[in-house]
Amino acid sequence: MLHLNVNDETSSLKAVLLGTTASCGPTPKPEEAYDPKSLEHILAGTYPKEEDMTLEMDAFANVFKRYGVAIFRPETLENCNQIFSRDIAFVIGQKLILANILPDREKEIEAILHVLDRIPEGNVIRPPEEVHVEGGDVMPWNDNIFVGTYTAEDYPDYITARTNKEAVEFLQREFPDKKIKSFELRKSNTNAKENALHLDCCFQPIGKGKAILHKNGFLVEEEYQWLVEFFGRENIFEITADEMYQMFSNVFSISPEVVVSERSFTRLNKWLREQGFTVEEIPYSEIAKQGGLLRCSTLPLVRE
Repeated sequence: MLHLNVNDETSSLKAVLLGTTASCGPTPKPEEAYDPKSLEHILAGTYPKEEDMTLEMDAFANVFKRYGVAIFRPETLENCNQIFSRDIAFVIGQKLILANILPDREKEIEAILHVLDRIPEGNVIRPPEEVHVEGGDVMPWNDNIFVGTYTAEDYPDYITARTNKEAVEFLQREFPDKKIKSFELRKSNTNAKENALHLDCCFQPIGKGKAILHKNGFLVEEEYQWLVEFFGRENIFEITADEMYQMFSNVFSISPEVVVSERSFTRLNKWLREQGFTVEEIPYSEIAKQGGLLRCSTLPLVRE
């Protein structure tokens, strides 16, 4: 049995579902792109190759092994991109919520049934159809659940809008003892520097009461200011539009003291070390071309 437990983003990690780069298929056609960053690389002929992404994900898995984390992987589906396991499900407390994701990605959930079968029945929840939610938009943080959303009337026009207001209401019903704090995110189907695909593309709490934040990812300045006040300006690493584009906020905490980061994030990694973190640097720039990074590739199942 797998006894789920995730109440924040940073407690010591015991078990994780890490995506896979096996058989992720040929370069998509432009019209098949799910986000502007992938589209950019498809058009430029720089879309990442499977072998390069495999080296990067193996480096991530090796860090988990060094820290004694139990690693689960999805079963391999032929010609299917299964790198971003955060999109398909997320854990809050003892419950795993399956995401209602883009219809073409439904089969990715079938590839993790061997993991879901180990979770007590009743602890795996599939939201009703009108609830659209992805794990990149949901962050349990002790008594709070932070949720990235987009609730404007043109929501259906954005393939980059992944979590709707029905999801915010659903989480409030499902977790009545938690405070749900939602944030309107800036969306663009065409400009990757103006698109916060998920909340973790412009914000992430890390250990020691710190957080990484990008102001322009938020549509409502008061919501951004709320986070600044919540964490304290002196505890925040503010990233630029270019650093958001490179996914600086999408690092991953193995514990309150240990952060896995992309090796090219020199400004961030220096700051993290100055704050007393151990930074595990790995190459992840090829996977980043698909609009996701380290947090996106992981689905934490058990934290201490």
